[in-house]
Amino acid sequence: MIGSKKKPEQGKISTASMPDIIFMLLIFFMVSTVFREYRGIPVKIPSTVNAQKIEGKRNIAYCYIDVSERISVDDKLMTPKEVTSIMYLKRTSNPRVVISMKIDENCKNDIVDKVQRALQEADARRIVYATKTR
Repeated sequence: MIGSKKKPEQGKISTASMPDIIFMLLIFFMVSTVFREYRGIPVKIPSTVNAQKIEGKRNIAYCYIDVSERISVDDKLMTPKEVTSIMYLKRTSNPRVVISMKIDENCKNDIVDKVQRALQEADARRIVYATKTR
């Protein structure tokens, strides 16, 4: 065969160390990842002598109300009407959900009453009020 030349053989990338690299990256991301926890708005909750701790935090939805009458659910500020729709969706997707109300001790009762009525409209029956123990 005249005029046909062999193409030079191209170098191949070695994949022998690939599992080691993947394993090191996996370990790095597992160690350096921090799962975000809902923080809500700053609230000074009241203290009590008799308090029961809720076991497990998997089925808890947090609702914060501060002195300036801001309402926060899942780190989002909202109105009582929006609380109704959000809590209704949470309750229908997970019937075992418990709403934990974290209310500032100096908060006015009228905003708390509005939120409680909003939860009542959302058919949320499992509500707890967060306190700190003395």
